[in-house]
Amino acid sequence: MKKTKSIALGMALAVGAFTATGAMAATTLENVKQKGHLQCGVTSGLPGFSQPDEKGNWTGIDVDTCRAVAAAIFGDAKAVEFTPLTAKERFTALQSGEIDMLSRNTTWTLTRDASLGLNFAGVNYYDGQGFLVNKDIGVDDATQLDGATVCIQAGTTTELNLSDYFRAKGMEFKPIVFDTSEQTVQGFSAGRCDVLTSDRSQLAALRSKLQDPSSAIILPNTISKEPLGPVVRQGDDQWFNIVKWVLSVQINAEELGVTMDNVDEMAKSSDNPNIQRLLGTDGDMGAKLGLPADFGHKVVKLVGNYGEMYDRNVGPDTPLGLDRGINALWTEGGILYAPPVR
Repeated sequence: MKKTKSIALGMALAVGAFTATGAMAATTLENVKQKGHLQCGVTSGLPGFSQPDEKGNWTGIDVDTCRAVAAAIFGDAKAVEFTPLTAKERFTALQSGEIDMLSRNTTWTLTRDASLGLNFAGVNYYDGQGFLVNKDIGVDDATQLDGATVCIQAGTTTELNLSDYFRAKGMEFKPIVFDTSEQTVQGFSAGRCDVLTSDRSQLAALRSKLQDPSSAIILPNTISKEPLGPVVRQGDDQWFNIVKWVLSVQINAEELGVTMDNVDEMAKSSDNPNIQRLLGTDGDMGAKLGLPADFGHKVVKLVGNYGEMYDRNVGPDTPLGLDRGINALWTEGGILYAPPVR
């Protein structure tokens, strides 16, 4: 009898554990749908990438990357809430479940990919670390920076890159470390350092915040590779695939000439099988991801292809004025390339 009771108790505990585990194991997609919105971690304010206006409306490439995922899930690019995070806070917020995805000008590295329990879902901006200096110090190349004081943001790859570069050149520097990019540019503007170092795109954004942006120049040197992109938690392959393929849809859409303006007509009349699969008029691409059949159509219609996203946020006609460079499509001399939707 005791043995029978023990078996019964063991089975009951097992069932209870299974039930509890099942309840806890809801997928990220299920949780997002239940909330009715996507929770996305972004920077606390970086022009061109993620920045709120005076009314709290967020814009930028990283913001649009989040909006594209919301559009794919809900058919509504506004079904997203943004959590501003410092560089030191960002990974903890994702690991803890405070946010569903991170889209915060974050560099993809082996250490981050393999030791933090996170997955990078692609690259939405290829960048590299550079240097911003005041024109009046008379420096036009990074090799002239021996002995300089350098403003750096804590919790970023720039600290290690800077040390590596100066050591390789036999130079010395004095770091002045700040918690946020806003504090970093304020320190530079106040003269606390000779140089501000960060990703080149971020330097362009921070220079635009100076009282006189023309007083500072970005040196020609690029000292690192900084592939920036969205990040998700490990352990949920479906969610990883969704974020990855939404970005791939935007890149493929640009390559195929599908835009916000013509996507409806393309969906109706295109006989290109690649476009048909992209927009959901042929095949079951959406079902494979757990998304509506026309998720690609919604992404392009509501957020745009990659080129449209780039141009309106950081392109030549914006305050940042950044040319496409290596972020151009592979067919246009850049390295931007996405796997096919098929």
